[in-house]
Amino acid sequence: MAVYRLCVTTGSYLKAGTMDNISATLVGTCGESPKQRLDRVGRDFAPGSVQKYKVRCSAELGELLLLRLHKERFAFFRKDSWYCSCITVTAPDGTIIPFPCYQWIEGYCTMELRPGTGRTICQDSLPLLLDHRKRELQARQECYRWKIYAPGFPRMVDVSSFEEMESDKKFALTKTMPCAEQDDSPGNRYLPGFPMKIDIPSLLHMEPNIRYSATKTASLLFNAIPASLGMKIRGLLDRKASWKKLDDMRNIFWCHKTFTTEYVTEHWCEDNFFGYQYLNGVNPVMLHCLSSLPSKLPVTNDMVAPLLGPDTCLQTELEKGNIFLADYWILADAPVHCLNGRQQYVAAPLCLLWLNPQGALLPLAIQLSQTPGPDSPIFLPTDSEWDWLLAKTWVRNSEFLVHENNTHFLCTHLLCEAFSMATLRQLPLCHPVFKLLLPHTRYTLQVNTIARATLLNPEGLVDQVTSIGRCGLLYLMRTGLAHFTYTDFCLPDSLRARGVLTIPNYYYRDDGLKIWAAIESFVSEIVGYYYPSDDSVQQDLELQAWVGEIFTQAFLGRESSGFPSQLCTSGQLVKYLTAIIFNCSAQHAAVNSGQHDFGAWMPNAPSSMRQPPLQTKGTTTLKSYLETLPEVNVTCNNLLLFWLVSQEPKDQRPLGTYPDQHFTEEVPQRSIAAFQNHLAQISRDIRERNQNLELPYIYLDPAFIENSVSI
Repeated sequence: MAVYRLCVTTGSYLKAGTMDNISATLVGTCGESPKQRLDRVGRDFAPGSVQKYKVRCSAELGELLLLRLHKERFAFFRKDSWYCSCITVTAPDGTIIPFPCYQWIEGYCTMELRPGTGRTICQDSLPLLLDHRKRELQARQECYRWKIYAPGFPRMVDVSSFEEMESDKKFALTKTMPCAEQDDSPGNRYLPGFPMKIDIPSLLHMEPNIRYSATKTASLLFNAIPASLGMKIRGLLDRKASWKKLDDMRNIFWCHKTFTTEYVTEHWCEDNFFGYQYLNGVNPVMLHCLSSLPSKLPVTNDMVAPLLGPDTCLQTELEKGNIFLADYWILADAPVHCLNGRQQYVAAPLCLLWLNPQGALLPLAIQLSQTPGPDSPIFLPTDSEWDWLLAKTWVRNSEFLVHENNTHFLCTHLLCEAFSMATLRQLPLCHPVFKLLLPHTRYTLQVNTIARATLLNPEGLVDQVTSIGRCGLLYLMRTGLAHFTYTDFCLPDSLRARGVLTIPNYYYRDDGLKIWAAIESFVSEIVGYYYPSDDSVQQDLELQAWVGEIFTQAFLGRESSGFPSQLCTSGQLVKYLTAIIFNCSAQHAAVNSGQHDFGAWMPNAPSSMRQPPLQTKGTTTLKSYLETLPEVNVTCNNLLLFWLVSQEPKDQRPLGTYPDQHFTEEVPQRSIAAFQNHLAQISRDIRERNQNLELPYIYLDPAFIENSVSI
């Protein structure tokens, strides 16, 4: 008689326990055990419990290959969900074999788990294991299906497939992740006082293993409802009128002020702060160093001489690499929208900046269109105060549109959704790359589904607050993806290509490169452990299918993007994985977390403009300035979104935090510990530097970076 001892850990989530019967079958190279019900005196599988059981066999089973979990009805109880964290099996000879699960198991079904050792398809030769990999991926590909949201967009998850799966009784008998129960709740509901329409079924029909936890959902609502109700009570969300004076905007979020929001409110109109935001604001990826001026921006030395001073000239500064351009060409053909029944307007400005000898980045000249001429004057710091301020505000509006639609939503949310989908569809649970990336896909499909149901849907928030509306959003993202490259995606390459490696006080760059290096070192160790040669990368058919699916579904097979369609060396794999993890975590934090800080003072980030771009100088007044800015209700709806997405809900997992132990071998566990220590040192360095800064840059402190795009 051989006795195998099982230690079963149930997750500590709300309702993670189950009243259903749980049985286990062990499968080894020499046979399999009888199906053994796991039952003790008292309640089994309570949330957070760790319980021990025995499975008796007539003989030893050899090397354990699979553990089958059977979830079946108990008496008259209604079926429920069970979150199984991990099962550890101790063999008769004392060998300990962990079987990580970390999944919700719903309904009555059988699930097969493999030992925690990471294995590529090249390392499996037994037909049983190869068949297991195949069946697992087939089931996931049936569950997670691609859908075209709009032409020219990255493909997205088809949420309706989850509903279909629930009605398919065969799916309840599969040996991989079952699907969520159907919910018949009516859609298109409003949260109390909240301006966003929510398609409730699209949120509830998420497959359970990608759905928000109860803790995160409650936290999200707790952040949203009080702020929206406060605005509603004060009548701000319904006031379709111009602001009477700038100071009135200070009271929108009177109870949600931060050090940075107050700093922005005091310094927003200063040229120094205008330039600073190109380096350390929420869109720190726009600047390109110039060696010569483009013909579409005919700035002369005489125009800028008063700012440059007598000791230099424009040509000299160009040769020194001190002249930079922010070009919003992508907005030139963007469609415009109506808000509150009034036509809105968009500019496509060119903003020239100078790095002065003191290390400050200052705006030199602004042209509000891509075509120079009498109707498109070049605005200068020497112009009237209100002309210059309005020109800068037009640039800030363009910043808002490019940042929100492309830098933020397209390049982090949508691309990371495609990475998540390909990982779920093409890599089995035992694959080392699946284990590596899974924490960096957490909640991404859920948050993007919420965004599509509230922001991007017709009459959603994008249609309520932006000058381009949903049609303009589709245009910007389609055009942005068509021009997005692998160089843009990889931080060191992007910084080098834009010529900004040496510009001072660029904390986004400094902190980002440190985090990139830490991720790269960690990934290098993981790849080196599981892929001993370039041949092992090339021969991993699952890995090649994964990168190929990303290329076709995220980047639409566009060769000019430079994104790989296959990986030939371990170095290429390391770079690709590093870039994915960085963009799913650090890059998203850099472009998301500061939105409330930098946007709570609306003139610093207006979502729309109600008057056409200036065509003549000397005409702007405070009154015309206020009449150009968004109206009260538009402002408040937008600031409510800024507040919500900047408040990371509970259930956060900072970068490098891996409570689910998918890697069970000693070597990758040591690599994880080293990665965490590296990040902790980066955090200490950032906090020490920030003590000496007038405005601390906190958004790339690893302690504040979420592992994944989850808000």
